[in-house]
Amino acid sequence: MRAALTLILSIMAPVPLCAGDFFSLKGHGGPVMAIAVSPQDRIATASFDNAVALWDETVPHWLDGHEAAVNTVIFAGDAVISGGDDFTVRMWTSPGRVIGRHKGKVAGLAAASGLVASASWDGSIGIWPMDGGEGRLLQGHDAGVNAVAFSGDGKHLWSAGADGTLRLWDTGRGEEIQTVLRHGFGINKIVLDEAAGWLAYGAVDGVTRVIEPRTGAAIADFTLDRRPILALARSPDGTRLAVGDGQGYIMVIDTIAWQIEKDVRATLRGPVWALAFSADGENIHAGGLDSAMYSWPVATLADHDPMGRQDHSFLKPSEEMDNGERQFARKCSICHTLSGDSARRAGPTLAGLFGRPAGTVGDYAYSEALDGSQIVWDAESIDALFDLGPDHYIPGTKMPMQRITDPADRADLIAYLRRATATGD
Repeated sequence: MRAALTLILSIMAPVPLCAGDFFSLKGHGGPVMAIAVSPQDRIATASFDNAVALWDETVPHWLDGHEAAVNTVIFAGDAVISGGDDFTVRMWTSPGRVIGRHKGKVAGLAAASGLVASASWDGSIGIWPMDGGEGRLLQGHDAGVNAVAFSGDGKHLWSAGADGTLRLWDTGRGEEIQTVLRHGFGINKIVLDEAAGWLAYGAVDGVTRVIEPRTGAAIADFTLDRRPILALARSPDGTRLAVGDGQGYIMVIDTIAWQIEKDVRATLRGPVWALAFSADGENIHAGGLDSAMYSWPVATLADHDPMGRQDHSFLKPSEEMDNGERQFARKCSICHTLSGDSARRAGPTLAGLFGRPAGTVGDYAYSEALDGSQIVWDAESIDALFDLGPDHYIPGTKMPMQRITDPADRADLIAYLRRATATGD
């Protein structure tokens, strides 16, 4: 197995992009949801386009296999591990394989001592041996679990979730040791520095706090009037903590003096969903609504162009669109193009949609639910799709579970699609 992992990662020449320079990595077909950096400075990105990319400088090597958006990715030794909206935890060998499966989306991952922990919105924490052994689920949270962090020896695990709790587990016994704190609002992200004796967490209500990992005693509070906190990253040497929020800011904290070093608007519009430091700690990598990852030198973070310069229809001001285009922008455009190819999006191109049998676009990998489907896309079938919801109209589909309840909105969307997909523009 190790030979296969090494084979996959050997395509990644371990020559990093120039440290201290601004750069971007482009190739995904949807927003970048997570970023991981190996000790050798290899970069992996996970995207709403259902894919993980391993980057050889600016060239992506695609790890395809997830059947829905990929929310989280980590390096674990020679392995790349990812988790997504398809409820699976995958380890990328050649090809990748599923090492764990939940009943809800996988929101966070951690690894230590040959174990992978997964946080899921089904309320459980998965513990999966990387050698293929049988996994198990830890139960105790009262709502979805968003984040996990291992102790260095893998014997203890911290978890945080939508129930607002931070919990400590004994992974050997599979039992909760204690509830470290009850925040009251959902906790989205945690970062642990075990050697330095601190754990940072970011919450739905915008709170960013640093505590003692086992007692919950307060160390520092960096809460600003911005919410929610969506990303946290610790520099490799532990001297910096980066925080990303729903309003598009990146805050960099000096963890020696426990003071804010930088606080910069990093996006023109939209949130910061993903953060990671380069292996040398000189650059901060970020992802958001753009289909690109951006990397800025920490020292000159405020001096570079922000994310969000790509033209996304779902970000256009609503007053610039008629109702049909507005419905498309809100419900469809993040997954589908109107051009002649699918462009690595989470869904197939809609060009030439009307009269096309479902599941027949050549450059898109469909779910089994649509392979061989008898559905033909027309006004009636599109109306039914959004009236009932994709999960009811096509059980087992990869399409997000969403409805358009107003018949007039559905009619306007269908009219817009008829115009836009007939010309492919």
